[in-house]
Amino acid sequence: MRWGHVFRLGTCLHVTGEDALSFLQGQFTQELKSSFKAPVAYGLWLNQKGKVLADSFVLKEADDDIWVISFSAHAEVIRKRLENYIIADDVVIDDQTSQWGGLVVGGIDAAVWLVEQTAGRLPESDRFIRTADGFLFRGRRGAGESWEWILPKATAFPGGLATVSAEVIERLRITAGIPAVPIDIGAGDLPNEGGLEVDAISYTKGCYLGQEMMARLKSMGQLRRRLVRVRAMAAPPPSVPCALLQGETRVGELRSAVADGAGGFIGLALVMVLRLDPSVTLATKPGGPGVIHIIDTL
Repeated sequence: MRWGHVFRLGTCLHVTGEDALSFLQGQFTQELKSSFKAPVAYGLWLNQKGKVLADSFVLKEADDDIWVISFSAHAEVIRKRLENYIIADDVVIDDQTSQWGGLVVGGIDAAVWLVEQTAGRLPESDRFIRTADGFLFRGRRGAGESWEWILPKATAFPGGLATVSAEVIERLRITAGIPAVPIDIGAGDLPNEGGLEVDAISYTKGCYLGQEMMARLKSMGQLRRRLVRVRAMAAPPPSVPCALLQGETRVGELRSAVADGAGGFIGLALVMVLRLDPSVTLATKPGGPGVIHIIDTL
């Protein structure tokens, strides 16, 4: 079954100007300078201490024509973060979030359907294609392939897809252990605590804000906290974020949770590695029942 889900963008910024590429290169954790056409890069916007403010995909149409797109981070956060570091740069940031919408497509035969809709083209993993009036690139929704189609809000999305709910999309993400920023990893957290150093950080590019901390973490290789997948059987998802405890000791925080379709829930939790006993179940309040199990191996 091929499926689709219409979603609201958190951020769509159009960055232009003679210095657009060099400016963003010095702010973003991922490499933006590339020799091929229509590159797309997923990365992070950090503060000076290396904490995560937002994530986004950056699509480069030209060195002076770049799009910053995020699904869960707010446009105001990224815009202010960038504007605070514009000094004498020829850069214009235009917030177009309200003008654009998104369609995520996945499942069996999704690629075939997209080829039919886009005149026989599909983007490679590190590139995007310009459709008639939008952008298409590969997403990060779960373990399987998915594509993000960004189109003007007035555009009618084509048919031929089974509609799935936001809950289903969230279940795919959590099952795959993909953090949502800033929900699972945010302003008080380091990228490495959520495993984001694998896909969102370049250790070979030039300087960017927060790079010193990223280099230190890479050389030290030690973290006090880690984002893990958790599961509870026969229990509804609690309101998040909420504390996780073993006995009377707080050992972490449940950041996101969604019903698993079988009477329980799955979620992502940031836990304290040294304080936690992975063999002991977790509760959401002191003295409460320990119903939450850690799926990942610490």
